[in-house]
Amino acid sequence: MTSTDQQPVAPIRTRKLGHLVLMVRDLEASTRFYTEVMGLRVSDRIGDQMVFLRAGEDHHDLALSRIPDNSPDRDELPRYTRPGLEHFSYYVESVEEMRRAVDVARRLGVTIERGIGQHGPGANWFLVFKDPDGNNVEIYTDMDQIPVDADHQPQTWERNLESFDRHRLAHFVVQPPAAVLTAKDGKKEEAGKKD
Repeated sequence: MTSTDQQPVAPIRTRKLGHLVLMVRDLEASTRFYTEVMGLRVSDRIGDQMVFLRAGEDHHDLALSRIPDNSPDRDELPRYTRPGLEHFSYYVESVEEMRRAVDVARRLGVTIERGIGQHGPGANWFLVFKDPDGNNVEIYTDMDQIPVDADHQPQTWERNLESFDRHRLAHFVVQPPAAVLTAKDGKKEEAGKKD
């Protein structure tokens, strides 16, 4: 791609597909499916809202996020208030590459949705863009690793701003959507809002 000034722009240097976050109706039923059927292991939780699961050593390669019971379209597809994909991610090698990605996105007219931040569970740094169809595409780096033979005890995090971003938005390059902030303040989400 070329920038708005017609200069070629080097793309972000992604290294591998990282993880998926799925919106689910019944968090416990989905957790049982992914642990008892698919053999994944729980790494951490955020209250009764999210479960982080892993197949290998990355802190998580699948996260499940509970749709509020009062979401009016929780049985429809595919928006934030229904089951389905919330975002997928690609690994980059450093926070410096993530900072360069901000410049790449801005030069190419790509919308930055949220970040740069660092999650509580997994400790990974993140930056989220919108693709041309409105899908959330995340790049991440520095995710906690949990060796296969580790005696890891999952932690339950409170659903708040610190579990979303350890730095309380100090490194964010855009103001996150109001619905994201509302969802992270520990209160129940309003029906129809994005998470």
